Amino acid sequence: MTAIAAAVALSLPISLCNSCKVSKKFQGVKGGFGVFAVLGEANSLGPSDKKSLWGTLFDVEDPRSKAPQCKGRFLDVYQALELARYDIQYCDWRARQDLRTIVLLHEKVVEVLNPLAREYKSIGTMKKELAELQGELAQAHKQVHISEARVSAALDKLAYMEELVNGKLLEDRTKMESSIAAPSSSTSTQSLDTMKRPRKSLDVSGPVQPYHPRLKNFWYPVAFSTDLKDETMIPIDCFEEPWVLFRGKDGNPGCIQNTCAHRACPLHLGSVNEGRIQCPYHGWEYTTDGKCEKMPSTRLLNVKIKSLPCLEQEGMIWIWPGDDPPTTTLPSLQPPSGFVIHAEIVMELPVEHGLLLDNLLDLAHAPFTHTSTFAKGWTVPSLVKFLTPASGLQGYWDPYPIDMEFQPPCMVLSTIGISKPGKLEGQSTKECATHLHQLHVCLPSSRNKTRLLYRMSLDFAPLLKHIPFMHYLWRHFAEQVLNEDLRLVIGQQERMINGANVWNWPVAYDKLGVRYRLWRDAIERGSKPLPFSKPM
Repeated sequence: MTAIAAAVALSLPISLCNSCKVSKKFQGVKGGFGVFAVLGEANSLGPSDKKSLWGTLFDVEDPRSKAPQCKGRFLDVYQALELARYDIQYCDWRARQDLRTIVLLHEKVVEVLNPLAREYKSIGTMKKELAELQGELAQAHKQVHISEARVSAALDKLAYMEELVNGKLLEDRTKMESSIAAPSSSTSTQSLDTMKRPRKSLDVSGPVQPYHPRLKNFWYPVAFSTDLKDETMIPIDCFEEPWVLFRGKDGNPGCIQNTCAHRACPLHLGSVNEGRIQCPYHGWEYTTDGKCEKMPSTRLLNVKIKSLPCLEQEGMIWIWPGDDPPTTTLPSLQPPSGFVIHAEIVMELPVEHGLLLDNLLDLAHAPFTHTSTFAKGWTVPSLVKFLTPASGLQGYWDPYPIDMEFQPPCMVLSTIGISKPGKLEGQSTKECATHLHQLHVCLPSSRNKTRLLYRMSLDFAPLLKHIPFMHYLWRHFAEQVLNEDLRLVIGQQERMINGANVWNWPVAYDKLGVRYRLWRDAIERGSKPLPFSKPM
């Protein structure tokens, strides 16, 4: 669902951007791990220059002397993760040595074929030397493939070690303990199978419980500034309480309880007069701080209804629904430099906001769910990964050119590389010339309803912004993509309410969704510091 971006891909009648281009100077081994040799054009580098150039690539210290000696010992999860990292360093060093062998053999072949050498050697001698070199070269290529396999296996081990570290956090909540034997440096299938047996799952099942008060102590974006004009109102629900947004006399936004103090009439059914919202029942008027300043037909009483801290920043209206004092800073949700906002869409969806966030933080479902919209014709990769730093709520998808971040408490930001309308190409967003940036805000309206704010920005085709009625087209495509997800997420919600666990068996590409759930659980438990939080 993150790729509502698809709207762009499907809606453009012609290609408005250039295809991704990957420099052909660089060649790497398969399997997601590349060792690159950068050699200049013919005769552009002398022998000393080449030696200097190779020195930075091949002169890497053998890491085996620094690896911890753990043979015969049982390790905890963090020690096992450190050992897996040393495996990666060793595989990198081994691959560099293998590649250096190929480069040196290549030089020998060039030397044998050199015209000056041919003058002093017979054809038979040259054939013999070439045959020997071809054999050595084939052996070196074989060794590179072996190194390739070692790197792939070591990366799998490292990913699994990180899963085990996440599992450690789950143990704090479930009070379960397990003994995990440290993986050896061997990459045999048998050891990996043994290592992958212990598994833990998140428990997200049963009726949605009332939201914990600690989850309210954040700034929440609730509306786009362009939707809140003078003398207009926007009614919203937030954490199962009704509120109404409007602008005061000074033009600043306010958020007050959407219930008149007199007879509990919904205030949004009334009107805004001179910066005050007027109840349609008896005309009582309230300011942005909730104070009643006018009571027609009776004596003015000292009446005030509840209001929330409300701010406007970067084109969005924010509220603080919690009881704690609000923080002084708001997170920035602006698109990166060079992007122009093309669409801002608001929808009310009949799903709990956590399930919607789970869906947005998952791209592996696209080739199976969005077959009629942006993922139409996508091939199914043999392996989908979400690569993240050791601590953090952001990362990038492999093999899709998409960067993604969860921004607490309920925002998802993503940047998608687009090469051609209807297609995603390239292994990273940097390889693509044009991009689409998305913001999804999942406001928890109630336990079974979410207010979704969607903002779409492009770094190409600026003229699209000025085409009349274009926002209707964007909304049409956004609804198409959402409907593909909603039929599944609504079904999930029904089964979850009846006791099914929607996070029963997390796998590798669920990493960001799992981290969101661990972060949310930690908030509700009052844990400090929070997991995956950025260092201050």
